[in-house]
Amino acid sequence: MSSDPWGRVDETGTVYVRTPDGEQVVGSWQAGSPEEALAYFERKYEGLVVEIGLLEKRVKTTDLSAKDAQAAIDHIREQVDAHHAVGDLEALKVRLDKLVETVDKRREERKQQRAKQSDEARHAKEALVVEAEELARSDQWRAAGERLRALVDTWKGLPRLDRKSDDELWHRFSHARSAFSKRRKAHFASLDAQREEARRTKERLVGEAEALSGSTDWGPTAARYRELMAEWKAAGRAQREHEDDLWNRFRGAQDVFFAARSSVFAERDAEQTENLKLKEELAEEAEKLLPIGDLKTARAAFRTLNERWEAIGHVPRDARPKVEGRMHAVERALQEAEETEWRRTNPEARARAAGLTGQLQAAVDKLRGQIDQARAQGNNAKADKLERELEGRQALLDQALKGLEEFGG
Repeated sequence: MSSDPWGRVDETGTVYVRTPDGEQVVGSWQAGSPEEALAYFERKYEGLVVEIGLLEKRVKTTDLSAKDAQAAIDHIREQVDAHHAVGDLEALKVRLDKLVETVDKRREERKQQRAKQSDEARHAKEALVVEAEELARSDQWRAAGERLRALVDTWKGLPRLDRKSDDELWHRFSHARSAFSKRRKAHFASLDAQREEARRTKERLVGEAEALSGSTDWGPTAARYRELMAEWKAAGRAQREHEDDLWNRFRGAQDVFFAARSSVFAERDAEQTENLKLKEELAEEAEKLLPIGDLKTARAAFRTLNERWEAIGHVPRDARPKVEGRMHAVERALQEAEETEWRRTNPEARARAAGLTGQLQAAVDKLRGQIDQARAQGNNAKADKLERELEGRQALLDQALKGLEEFGG
């Protein structure tokens, strides 16, 4: 008789495997030695180990379905339960039980995932329906039409829901598209009548524009042309075959008038350009007063320059801000100099500055005495703290002294 930790062969050639429930018959072996019998059934056991290992790997690393995984587990379990192998069959059962738990967990996860995907698809389709219903009310015909077509493509890419929900949402979606198409069709059907009305209106505007093209009443005629242009824009577009021709006639009539006006205004512009040159020369003279030295002299000189400035006529509109800004800058400098002089000679301000300086000087002197006393007593910590406070007071005193100097103190 031959045996190993997991099985044995008796005198009759019967092979047994040891299990927690006792020995179980594996099979009968008559073809060779007992050792060969055990080796054969041990190889069958190793085959089951390999098969379980491969299945564990597939479950872990592939998208093997729960149904197929369970069928493979059941197939291996039948072989283990049949006791046709020698080895730790209980360990294989434990591994199979764990594998079942893994598959059940995977099945539940996939179930939850499918439910989540279904919920996401429902929300996505509901959002598409809401957007389609909003677009159905839009008057942006091209943009809304293109967006609705894009929504259809998006809808086709989403998973189907249950039949009832999917049909209800699709009905709303389709109805919104139909409503938009109906409104768009009605809109474009009415455009022909509107364009014909626009053509008649623009014919009238062209007639008036051509009649005004020879006018020399520059202001009122230019204003009327602006009104005609506003009416032209308000009239809308005529049919394509008429729009460009009408516009060319309308614009041509305006060009004749404004070209004549420009010729007349050119002379005026030449005069204004000369005025600009004169004002730039005055601005340059005014800037030479800076920085302000003798305030009284500078003020008188600027007054004279300003009188000459006022005597000069208009300058070109686009050049006005820059040249006037130069004069204003000098004027502001004079005002600031006057304010500084007033503050410098103001006795009340001088008295306040002097009083503050005296208070700060007294505080600095007091702190210095306290520091000397602390050092003498060996209290360096207190002395250091007082010195830091002294630094702040000294800085304030220096600032106050500087301010007092501005008053000539």
